[in-house]
Amino acid sequence: MTLTRRKLLQGAGAVALTTPFIRNAQAATLELRWLGWEHYNVASIVSGFETEYGVKVSSGFFDGNSEAYNKLKTGGTTDYDLVMGDGFWPRLYGKQGLTQPVDYSQLDNMQYVFDDFKAPNYMLLQEEGGSDMIAAPNCWGGYGLTVNLDKIAAEDADSLSVLFNPAYGGHISTSARFEENIALAGILAADKLGTKDGPRPDGKPFNPYVLTDAELDEAKALLIQQKRLLLTRWNDEDTLERLLRAQAVWVSPEWSGIYRRIAFDKMDGKTDLNMKHVLRPKEGGLGWVDTWAITSGVDSEKLELAHKWINWRLKPENMAIIATDVGWSPTVDVRDLIPERYVETMFLNETSAIKGLYQFDAPSSPEKWERVWSEVEAA
Repeated sequence: MTLTRRKLLQGAGAVALTTPFIRNAQAATLELRWLGWEHYNVASIVSGFETEYGVKVSSGFFDGNSEAYNKLKTGGTTDYDLVMGDGFWPRLYGKQGLTQPVDYSQLDNMQYVFDDFKAPNYMLLQEEGGSDMIAAPNCWGGYGLTVNLDKIAAEDADSLSVLFNPAYGGHISTSARFEENIALAGILAADKLGTKDGPRPDGKPFNPYVLTDAELDEAKALLIQQKRLLLTRWNDEDTLERLLRAQAVWVSPEWSGIYRRIAFDKMDGKTDLNMKHVLRPKEGGLGWVDTWAITSGVDSEKLELAHKWINWRLKPENMAIIATDVGWSPTVDVRDLIPERYVETMFLNETSAIKGLYQFDAPSSPEKWERVWSEVEAA
């Protein structure tokens, strides 16, 4: 089975046990419910927690942050005890009163998290302008460029401009996700306009999801120019993998899972493809740290259990399973627990790269962004 951020592992439940977490006099088994990406529903990790704490775990799944946000807004805080999110989304959950603070003193396994994913190095797990921790880290990565070095000149490979270069016309691909297309073009647009490192209207550092009108106009022009250079916009990673392996596509942004599979095949002598993954292009790139947060509907009876779940997920042995079985890069240092090939292709010796990646966010003006995309599509 191909494991991607969109294609899912099959979960399995375990038989409920009698328990230290008792709901009532009938000794009913307490149930912990989480909402997240389905590929994290790893049967061995879930059943291990159920056995350890004598509880039952159930789960619900979403395809993206906006879907999770809408579920929480429409009553999901009483349906779920924990929710996953990445980038700036956990802060949005907190601001909207959808989640409550996480007590790091109950998370012994935070000691194994790389410093690059802790405050003050990474601040998005802390409420803006406050001291409460609003989420705990899980995995991390980028939306970088997978490049065929036998087709793309080395001097072009590290720049976002490769996605807009006529020299590679007909061999460029991007995903169908309009937010990330606009955000990547926005980084390049701001770099070209010289506005990326200057003062911003909101007084905050540059964020490609908070573009000025001039930057949006330039991003739109870039995307219209790019249209005639594209072979396709892919909807699923299996399609992109086939195109990369056939060398029909020479460069595309992706989450590095495809690069990793091709790299493993090269290590094993199964392919001669010479691929590189550019996690952080020279102008800057997109990235994410996905997290666990506790919903505001959790009462005192379940609060301790919710913290135990987060701490269980941070256990190095469980994070090693996430690395090798799911294929995502843990925020926990598991380098001594996994084969070197995973350390290398998951960039676990390069966790500082997260500092140069603009974190996933909601567009500051969804209406403007949707209009820009409509104009790109119609051009």
